[in-house]
Amino acid sequence: MNLQTLIEKLQLNILTAPRDFTSIIPQGGYTSDLLSCVMAGAKNGNIWVTLQAHLNIVAVASMLDVAAIIITENAQPDAATIAKANEQNVILLSTPKASYEICGTLWDMNLR
Repeated sequence: MNLQTLIEKLQLNILTAPRDFTSIIPQGGYTSDLLSCVMAGAKNGNIWVTLQAHLNIVAVASMLDVAAIIITENAQPDAATIAKANEQNVILLSTPKASYEICGTLWDMNLR
């Protein structure tokens, strides 16, 4: 399943510059709001689900080369965070839904 399919099925808002999301195939998922846990546990190509929306998520995502970050619970990054994400080729997506709900849906979609 590609990232475009996830965006559509989860009705995610795209916060960063558009690109060919059909060519991005997530390799799994990881959920945490603690950056140290993400650095230790997330893997290259994962979808990262978090309610954090500050600049440091971009640095961690870039370092790990995650497929995208889904920011939950209506948390919104500021313009500087979005600009840095675009510069670092990090995809930021958002949703008003809770992290728990997003993770359950990703699991139901067979993203393991």
